[in-house]
Amino acid sequence: IDQHFSSAPFEKNIPVLLGLLSVWNVSFLGYPARAILPYSQALEKLAPHIQQVSMESNGKGVSIDGLPLPFESGEIDFGEPGTNGQHSFYQLIHQGRVIPCDFIGVVKSQQPVYLKGEVVNNHDELMSNFFAQPDALAYGKTPEQLKKENVSEHLIPHKTFTGNRPSLSILLPTLDAYRIGQLLAIYEHRVAVQG
Repeated sequence: IDQHFSSAPFEKNIPVLLGLLSVWNVSFLGYPARAILPYSQALEKLAPHIQQVSMESNGKGVSIDGLPLPFESGEIDFGEPGTNGQHSFYQLIHQGRVIPCDFIGVVKSQQPVYLKGEVVNNHDELMSNFFAQPDALAYGKTPEQLKKENVSEHLIPHKTFTGNRPSLSILLPTLDAYRIGQLLAIYEHRVAVQG
């Protein structure tokens, strides 16, 4: 990733594109926060780590010359692994404030996941959620769709959401030291670009 960051043209440079996307979301669209949502319990400390790197590095109110910035800087980073977040703040993400989200998934589970008699294993269920959440944020759910799903009329306003909410997905083939290093490097270079 370090070589990619230093040599890839900007239009194909992952950390540059992600950093510019964050600047766009914060400075032009006015979205002050970003959710970092790894769908792997092994990455439970990723969001707090990125929170520290990003908010300490880019949370300043003055330029490198010591002059006050004429715009908001940095973003509020937070997150939880997979379904932990789904049960705590995804309601807000889907129906409340617009919060750009980074979804991070891992193709190959670190643990043997099949239990005897299981039709769908836990990892497959987790990855189904990983793929479904960005789609839900993008497309939303209309009252008409909910009616077709036979949702009770009085619940329809509570289950409707507009969509058109920004997110991105990062899919790692495995979770090993090399891939974790790549992921950390992407985020660290992204922070540098934002600054």
